[in-house]
Amino acid sequence: MIYSMTGFAAVVQEVEPGSLSLELRTINSRYLEIQFRLDEAFRALEPALREQIGAVLSRGKVECRLNFTARAAGQAPLRLNAALAGQLAQLGRAAQALLPDGRPLGVADLLRWPGMIEGDSIDVESLHGACLGLLRRGLDELSASRRREGDKLKAFLLERSGQMDALVAGVLPHIPRLVAAYREKLASRLREVMAAGDEDRIRQEVALFAQKIDVDEELSRLQTHLAELRRILEKGGAAGKRLDFLMQEFNREANTLGSKSVAAEVSQTAMELKVLIEQMREQIQNIE
Repeated sequence: MIYSMTGFAAVVQEVEPGSLSLELRTINSRYLEIQFRLDEAFRALEPALREQIGAVLSRGKVECRLNFTARAAGQAPLRLNAALAGQLAQLGRAAQALLPDGRPLGVADLLRWPGMIEGDSIDVESLHGACLGLLRRGLDELSASRRREGDKLKAFLLERSGQMDALVAGVLPHIPRLVAAYREKLASRLREVMAAGDEDRIRQEVALFAQKIDVDEELSRLQTHLAELRRILEKGGAAGKRLDFLMQEFNREANTLGSKSVAAEVSQTAMELKVLIEQMREQIQNIE
């Protein structure tokens, strides 16, 4: 299968103290980059999450969001953190001794202090297994999303490669006729310069002819590259870097074909090939 680097997954799991939700978003990137948006209580899980994602994905920029939502407060009785309250009261008396004119710590101040009001405590460590299981589900959904996009990219590339095949096959039968026409044009020009006895000019024209007419090699290599493109797409896997390199080879042959053109038909074919190659190159940037 061919996988796109663009995908999205969102999964939710109910656990006894509340609800876990996970989102995965991926876009194209040259390497694997993972960014986490985690509740602070789950920071210790980051290495395990990173390892699990790296075992499935090889390229792309990944954003992983993991959130926990506790059950409604009305379902859990509230209580005062007595130990914290005692510490604050003791510190308050010590401060009052140093600053007799200062305002003493009041009940309202205590209740507003972070961590003073407690509900039922949640054992975060007990949720780690659920978090990793949720990530496995998310990665499965993400892979399915990336595979669907990859199928579209594969179809697009095969369709464009078919157009390139048709262009090459269309111009190949005309090469002998185009070469013969160019040869006749050159022969006429040579007869003119030979009448003037310009030997240097004759050698220049012959060298130019030899350079320009030989496009069979470029057309043959284009056909070889097209066969390799289809082979890579059928093999699947992490093919993005190989395909990107292949596009460079396509572009090189199309450029050389255009520079060696001896007729408008060949120039037009080279231009249309370059348009198709650029369209494929843009889409290949999204392939893992």
